[in-house]
Amino acid sequence: MRLRNVKNARERLIDNHYFIEEPINNKGLWHKVFGNDNPIHIEIGCGKGQFMATLSKLNPDINYIAIEKFDSVLLRAEEKIKDEDIPNLRLCIIDAGSICDYFELGEIDRIYLNFSDPWPKKHHAKRRLTSPLFLESYRKILNKDGEIHFKTDNRGLFEYSLEMFNECNYSIKNISLDLHKDLEKYPFNITTEFEDKWSKLGPIYRLEAKPR
Repeated sequence: MRLRNVKNARERLIDNHYFIEEPINNKGLWHKVFGNDNPIHIEIGCGKGQFMATLSKLNPDINYIAIEKFDSVLLRAEEKIKDEDIPNLRLCIIDAGSICDYFELGEIDRIYLNFSDPWPKKHHAKRRLTSPLFLESYRKILNKDGEIHFKTDNRGLFEYSLEMFNECNYSIKNISLDLHKDLEKYPFNITTEFEDKWSKLGPIYRLEAKPR
């Protein structure tokens, strides 16, 4: 699906207090941004922001950073929360390929990967957010108890991710092959806009992974 460009998206984002214009300047200093020493969770590819907006309101003692590559997409997340008071949430334009430029070693407690682009063609495999290159970057920024929480509706991506987590020396737990049928085991599940729309058409796959 073609990404719709929003005119003056960057300028409109700058006018909002949730948006961090130069996140690279905060590497190792994110606790100062939030003004506390609470755990930091990030979502890579936050889309329209429902997931992070909900989580941050439910968990005021955790700091959340919603990341998107494109300003036009991030603007939609900003529009969802612009009139709310959520002090533990920030929005950033960051390319996941350079994630280590924005976060210090061990600075992050949890990474969420929700419904990432599956890049189904084999020659695009390195672009998948669970490819070895990305998993090595996540390992660097996660602290010793840090985890990745991963959800997708794409079985091919899920199977690939299971293989990559194993190959890259991550331990895996809490696997679900049909999350919405397993909600008794996962009552804490927070949905994304995509999940709300498409979960009725097929299973949602989920897992948690931790670097060994």
